[in-house]
This record gives sequence, structure tokens and C-alpha cells, in this order.
Amino acid sequence: MALKSTIYKVKLNISDLDRNLYGDFALSVARHPSETEARMMLRVAAFALNADAQLEFGRGISTDDEPDLWRKDLTGSIELWIDLGTPDPDRLRKACGRAEQVVLYAYGDRALEVWWEKNRESLARFDNLSVYSVADADCAYLATLASPRLDLQCTVSDGELWLTEGEHTTHLKPKVLRLSN
Repeated sequence: MALKSTIYKVKLNISDLDRNLYGDFALSVARHPSETEARMMLRVAAFALNADAQLEFGRGISTDDEPDLWRKDLTGSIELWIDLGTPDPDRLRKACGRAEQVVLYAYGDRALEVWWEKNRESLARFDNLSVYSVADADCAYLATLASPRLDLQCTVSDGELWLTEGEHTTHLKPKVLRLSN
């Protein structure tokens, strides 16, 4: 029998000082059985960094033709495609062809270094691709916040993210590897 996803209910209060965006978001986040809590919480952090009323979670890590998060316009065209990890460059090429803007939050310190060295030049041709790296230690801190019911306070300033759940606060500062033009 296949394992089912675990559903996390997240109340996310965002104060994004960089974009002058303030609001509350009620999220239902499905964590695939093969997904770690750290990765799931990185998806929540990516949502917070790119928050928008139209931003949605994709169907999950087992789906090849959808990102981790995306925002579509009213016609169904993809405005923003957000992926996590170190995907195959062909996946990013296809995403750049389908979406106006593609953002990658790469993680996995050792693997990321090798992946970036191998793919940096081939990814440089995509004007609509931004790549950020997230340290393993930051992902581990995010995982400490994971709980089936979360009430998160989030502040974004100068590209940095502070997430607070009760008495616990974690800080995330994605390192810019590449910005879209």
C-alpha cells in the first residue's frame, strides 16, 4: 500500500519590507512521503519570499511537469516558476521556455557546489532564470519549525527572511548565484 502525503496547515503572516507586501495566507502544504521536513519548510520559505495571492504549490516532487510553486495569470500562462534543489538543466530549460520568470532555490551544500560548477555556463543563456543557494544549516533550522499546525510570522527585508513560530525564530539568507535580467 502506498504511503499518503502528510498535510500541514500553515497560517503565514507576512511583512515583506522589500516589496511593500503585507498579508495573511492560509496554506495547506502536502509533504510527500519521500520529502524531508527541511525541504517542505523550504517550500514554505520560498512561498514567503515570493508571496502573492496567485502563488500556488505544485502537485509535488513526484510530478515532472510542475514546479514546487507557481503563479499563473488569468489566461493560464505561467508568470513565475519556482523549483527547489539541483534539477536537471533540461528541466530548467523547459521551465524558462514556459514561464516569464524562473527562480531556483538550490540546496545541498556539497552536491550544489558540483552542480553549479557543471551547469553555470549552460544556464547563463536563460535571461529569465534566477538561482539562489540555501545552506544546509539554514534548511536544518527551518525543519525545527515544522509542525502539522503552524502559525508563522514572517519578515522579509533586504532579501533575508525571518520566520517565527511561538518562541522559535529562524533566519534564512539565500545567497545569490545568478539574477535574471
